[in-house]
Amino acid sequence: MIASLEGKIVFRGERFLILEAGGVGYKVFVGPETLRTIPRDKDTVKIYTAHRQREDAQELYGFLTYGELDLFDLLNSVSGVGPRTALSVLGVASLDMLKKAIAGGETSYLTKVSGIGRKTAEKIIIELREKMGRTSATDEFRHEEDALEALAALGYSLREARDALAKVSSDVVGAEARIKAALAVLGR
Repeated sequence: MIASLEGKIVFRGERFLILEAGGVGYKVFVGPETLRTIPRDKDTVKIYTAHRQREDAQELYGFLTYGELDLFDLLNSVSGVGPRTALSVLGVASLDMLKKAIAGGETSYLTKVSGIGRKTAEKIIIELREKMGRTSATDEFRHEEDALEALAALGYSLREARDALAKVSSDVVGAEARIKAALAVLGR
């Protein structure tokens, strides 16, 4: 089992990297957020990997943090959620927000992923809620979601809005306050 790789990026595809480590090129599927996060001028990178073997293929999935790998494995443990779907889920929101959404029973983030309908989202929540830990952060989650929607309505992309909200201190509470703080970040 290949648990991590460190090497030179020799090719960037739309959904994968070819990473050369020890003279061997590995095709590693990664999420769009991971591709954006790794700077173009960075030649080497260390990624945590999940190795999935099927009858007709062996595939590697890569993550910049162990937390992403852990959530990927949990999502992949749910019947009906394959590795590509799990990877797509990780690209929808930050790791922290996904965990809060699952723990809080919020299906809206999960249903944004192609191939995940309401029933599958509910199944993921039922199976993983206990593993995420109960949370009293439902209001916090709703404020974050409202702030994302408001920033998108103002013309910002979801990625820009998510990145700006991630930079806002967790001490800033309430949708309106988070929107104002995110707009200050975006205005810099």
